[in-house]
Parts: sequence; structure tokens; C-alpha cells
Amino acid sequence: MAVTSPQVRLWTREEYYQMAEADILAPEERVELIDGQIVRMPPQTPRHAAMVGVACEALGAVLCPGSHVRGRLPLTLGPYSEPEPDVAVVRGVPRDHVQAHPSTALLVIEVADTTLEFDQGRKAGLYARADIPEYWILNLVDRVLEVYRDPGPSPAQPGDHAYRSVRYFGPSESVAPMALPTASIRVADLLP
Repeated sequence: MAVTSPQVRLWTREEYYQMAEADILAPEERVELIDGQIVRMPPQTPRHAAMVGVACEALGAVLCPGSHVRGRLPLTLGPYSEPEPDVAVVRGVPRDHVQAHPSTALLVIEVADTTLEFDQGRKAGLYARADIPEYWILNLVDRVLEVYRDPGPSPAQPGDHAYRSVRYFGPSESVAPMALPTASIRVADLLP
């Protein structure tokens, strides 16, 4: 008799949508499809929600024409992933996404307090694999902005991806998104 191991059943985006339509996933549930798994996200603290709004405002003030900020809206990253980053800067205007969610972004930001480890690990790998050129974590725990750039294959994990450049910016520093190199955003303006 052959020995077999249990297998994880992965969900597609289509099945994920069907579950929502059938009320298997309630509208008020905070869930995301990550690598075929339905991940339940913790409730947003008031501080977390406020900093999402602050980041949206800060980026909206420096955006270049032809792009816009999306807050807590889906990105379609292949057949098995549809995360809802706290903030995403995408090309085009909102009407460009009436038929389908964007499939990439110029910049993605996660505001992290209770989800810091998840955002530094699984989410970073997901965004790197999707070739998102820049990923920021507004780390509320350590009061720093983590800036991830240069996505590519990870030599430590064959077949997986990571960001090859990670820098940390403190409250007294400023940072410019790669897509807006002449813009300057003070880290202190992003922190509570």
C-alpha cells in the first residue's frame, strides 16, 4: 500500500467569488485570498485605520498624472491570489477598473501593527512574486517605514521570490517612491 500525505486544497479566485456570492463568506468578514488560501484578517484598530487614511492622503498629494491611490481594495495577482492591500498606487483612473481589479501596482503599502510578521513574510513574498516594484510596510510597532525594492527569485527559497533591497526609515527621515522620485514624503507624517 502506498503512503500518501494529506494535501492542502487551494481555492481559485473564481471559487472565492462564488463563496462570497453564496454567503459562505459574509460581507463583513475581512478575508483575503493569498496563494489559494482564504486568510481571515484581524479587525482594524482605530490607529491602523487612521494610518491607512493618512498614507492615502500623503500619496494622493504627490501622485503623478495617470495614476491613483486605492485604499483597502483588491489586486488580482494571478488565479490564486487577491489580496486587499491597505494602500496601492496603480496606473490609470478608477474607471479603468470597472471590469476587473488591477493586476499590478506601482507601490503597495501595508500598515502593520498586529499583522507585522505576516506582512514582512507572506505578503512580501506574494508582492515580490507578482513583480510589484516597491512595497512599503508602515511598521507601527517599531515606528519605522520599511521600504522593499528589487523583487526577484530568492536564492534561499528555490521557486520563491523576495525583495532583494530592504531599507528602514525613521520618523526624522523622508522617502521618495520609485515611481515619483522627485516627491518627498516625511516618515513622521505617516506615523501616529
